[in-house]
Amino acid sequence: MTSPAERRQQVLNDIARAAELAKRDAAGIRLIAVSKGRTVEQIEALIAAGQTDFGENRMQEALSKWPELLARHPNLRLHGIGRLQSNKAADAAKLFDSIHSLDRFSLLEAVAMEAEKAERFPSVFVQVNIGEEEQKGGCTIAEVGAMIEAVRASPLPLSGLMAIPPLGVEPAPYFALLAKLARRHDVEGLSIGMSGDFKTAVMLGATAVRVGTALFED
Repeated sequence: MTSPAERRQQVLNDIARAAELAKRDAAGIRLIAVSKGRTVEQIEALIAAGQTDFGENRMQEALSKWPELLARHPNLRLHGIGRLQSNKAADAAKLFDSIHSLDRFSLLEAVAMEAEKAERFPSVFVQVNIGEEEQKGGCTIAEVGAMIEAVRASPLPLSGLMAIPPLGVEPAPYFALLAKLARRHDVEGLSIGMSGDFKTAVMLGATAVRVGTALFED
């Protein structure tokens, strides 16, 4: 059995090695602990180990856990990493520091409006449907430029691009394509990589990796 601190350190070591191979500074890569389905006790154990960034997929679950946690630990950063409905925009603007799943113009309009009401402006990643899969969220590759410009014209800070490659295939070409789109549109941030492929993501330019299983389970 390994402790939360040991698991976290192992992930950080893996990030550092991948960054070194890619001649990158590991300090520029944010580790986000995906806490979907995890208990407050499990989250607290990672906080005690030094983890400060967490990601939630579902708004309802995030609201049930995080207001209390954030009140106890005001230094934490909470990321919305799941598909977001426009009718949850007010909750998202108030709770999340960063939203990684901005995938359509109507959602941008809703979040920007609620952010102005709350006077709280989470940064956003434009989610790209990099594998052109019907069941997945994300704007089309053709829409990326227009989405980026719309965010830049809004009051919400642009953090970068996010994508989830298709399951069961080599992720590297999809990560590389997203990095190419980011360079084309002068975007620096890349939210890519999960427990099974974050090392590859780091080597291909990830600035944020979203890791759940490797942090919470032996």
